[in-house]
Amino acid sequence: MAFQWSRCAGYLAAAITAASLAACGSSSVESAFNASRVIAFGDGQSDVGQSGSRFTVNGVTERSNWTEEVASNYGLTVTPASQGGTSYAWGNTRVLATPDAAGNANTPTLRDQIGSFLASNSFNGGDLVLVSGGTSDVIAVAQQALSGAITREQAYTDVRRISGELTSQVQRLRENGAQYIVVIGTYNLSKSIWARNIGEQAFLEGLSKTFNEGFKISMEETTYKPNVLYVDLEQYVNVVSNGPNYYAINNMDQPVCNSVDSAAGIGIGAGHVSSALCNLSTVVSSSVDQYGFADEVYLTPTVQRQFGSWAAGLIRDRW
Repeated sequence: MAFQWSRCAGYLAAAITAASLAACGSSSVESAFNASRVIAFGDGQSDVGQSGSRFTVNGVTERSNWTEEVASNYGLTVTPASQGGTSYAWGNTRVLATPDAAGNANTPTLRDQIGSFLASNSFNGGDLVLVSGGTSDVIAVAQQALSGAITREQAYTDVRRISGELTSQVQRLRENGAQYIVVIGTYNLSKSIWARNIGEQAFLEGLSKTFNEGFKISMEETTYKPNVLYVDLEQYVNVVSNGPNYYAINNMDQPVCNSVDSAAGIGIGAGHVSSALCNLSTVVSSSVDQYGFADEVYLTPTVQRQFGSWAAGLIRDRW
């Protein structure tokens, strides 16, 4: 793949040790860019409580989302737009399609989130824009295929198309004045507890990779590369999954939450644990940071924080 936004990509592709990965995310290089505002758009990977809860363990005292960790690197905070802040991300949201991954037609798409911002705001040179996309779309498309509503071949086609839709939204940000844009796709959902529980690791890995590679290829064809940094959540979670002890995690096989949602929850069907309903009173262990997953799909605060710290280092290196 020709598209290499990060100087650490070669190390990540080789799935190097956690120590080397940490080194890639830290730098003594003095950054020329110092963000004065962090704006976030996206899905459950970036939602800091738009509807009142996050897709992780809620109620922890430390930063529990990667966007917060990145913002803290600049001495900033990021809070939900629904509370007057600059994070427009919503759990379960898709790039363009409605309803969302859980069947809710009222969840703003990524396109809608950007539109909401642009309706009353504009970008300036001090803005750092964080975007996440792909997780909810891959879940929704996979569910269609698993239910027999579409073929698996069609699922791959749909995911590839949706990756191009994410590229179009990133282009839209740039065309409207955003100069520093950081994008994450989906992690490799074959690593999720959900994939293991349903025995569909190969299918979910294929869809995840198709989405991420499709996005990178389509971005390669644009003229906006100098303004966009792709931070590889897929490779990061792969490395954590392969060596969790390096991250002080000893359980990647069970969710730390036990908050079962009788509705569609996180998009994988009714009757599953949903981290959106999870807080410190609905966990199986008080040692939350020793777990990698909050529910069958979404990550715990410690993984989010560590990913955010690594991402912040890459951003500093780039700009």
